[in-house]
Amino acid sequence: MQLEEDHLGPHLNGKHLRPESLMMSYGYNPEWSEMAVKAPIYQTSTFVFKNAEEGKAFFELAYGLRDKGAEEQMGLIYSRLNNPDLEILENRLRFWDGAEDAAVFASGMAAISTMLLALLKPGDVILHSEPIYGGSDYYIKNILPKFGIQSIGFRANMEADEVAELLEQSGVADKLAMIYIETPANPTNHLVDIEACAALAKKHSTDDKKVIVAVDNTFLGPLFSHPLKHGADLLVYSATKYIGGHSDLIAGACLGSAAIMKQVKAMRTFMGSMASPWTGWMLMRSLETLKIRMEAMARGAETVAEYLKNHPKVERIYYLGDLQDNPQQQAIYEKQCLSAGSMISFDIKGGEREAFKFLNSLRLIKLAVSLGGTESLAEHPASMTHSDISPADRAVMGIGEGMVRISVGVEHPEDIINDIEQALEKVQVSVSSYA
Repeated sequence: MQLEEDHLGPHLNGKHLRPESLMMSYGYNPEWSEMAVKAPIYQTSTFVFKNAEEGKAFFELAYGLRDKGAEEQMGLIYSRLNNPDLEILENRLRFWDGAEDAAVFASGMAAISTMLLALLKPGDVILHSEPIYGGSDYYIKNILPKFGIQSIGFRANMEADEVAELLEQSGVADKLAMIYIETPANPTNHLVDIEACAALAKKHSTDDKKVIVAVDNTFLGPLFSHPLKHGADLLVYSATKYIGGHSDLIAGACLGSAAIMKQVKAMRTFMGSMASPWTGWMLMRSLETLKIRMEAMARGAETVAEYLKNHPKVERIYYLGDLQDNPQQQAIYEKQCLSAGSMISFDIKGGEREAFKFLNSLRLIKLAVSLGGTESLAEHPASMTHSDISPADRAVMGIGEGMVRISVGVEHPEDIINDIEQALEKVQVSVSSYA
């Protein structure tokens, strides 16, 4: 028996169900698959039409040749266009952020690149925060210019009026088509004011052109930050991270209004950048434990951050739960974040040499890139995830040679601290550094 549903989503006994409850079965009917309690993997490339007329109708809708009728449903055609596993997954994923539609991709970069190419054209300008993930940074600065798309970067911790002034001084404010932000920033955890970006986008929008605000919500989403509620138009995720959560798949996602997502999905169809049915099935599995995983990681990170903050070999910590000395960032945090999450970066005294000693000495925490998995991971941003950013730009962004980034997993926090403690013992700093 299916749940009743209105424009706010499914409800039971007069009360709307929360996302974590909907992750178990929403969008799937056991009668479709021999009464299996979980959706199977629809490992097929193509789907059979009942008749030629049905095939024609499905293609008309898929390629936008006509509008869908009031009671008409889009049927299955070919797994590059649609697949049951992906459709069920997308229907569930959108509930966390309150999005009208979602699309899943073969990777986070597939989601980002497909979204950018779908919504930008030659002559457009994209205004973006810095730092962002190294792959995104490279794509915006080195790939988009080949398509005649110019970029302007601003520091993630800039005041809103400073960003507006930077745009005006660029001389190309009239060509602004998108504001792309990553908040919290990777790896510095600097926050960008989403509402301020939405206001700036509205100021530069016209009747003929809406300036899109797109947010990479990977670090805190979809549980601890909901940018669509603060004026963003689109979200992108590396679903490899918290959404997947087990370091065993590669995927991406994009969410937003039905109108904008129609353009993104059309580009996905022709780029072939969709996720596979197997990946879709694994992500459905992961969504069922998303809330309890992220909450456990956040609790552990709070304990680990407190230890690092007081360690004499740690020069500075970058953690959203420790912003008391920065009123501007604290105000943004209180407005748009529900938790500090589980990402911690910190500067080790002694630069790269001592940071490497620390990383090489870890035993429980794995030395690897990526984040958001059940296991704790540590990496060196300057030489790994952000190595394709110039040293000068990294310095401006605050990504130093001694910075280490840790993604706190679900291990017991005292065990994580024990590993960090023994690794920091290998770090050699002068006595004066303890002062």
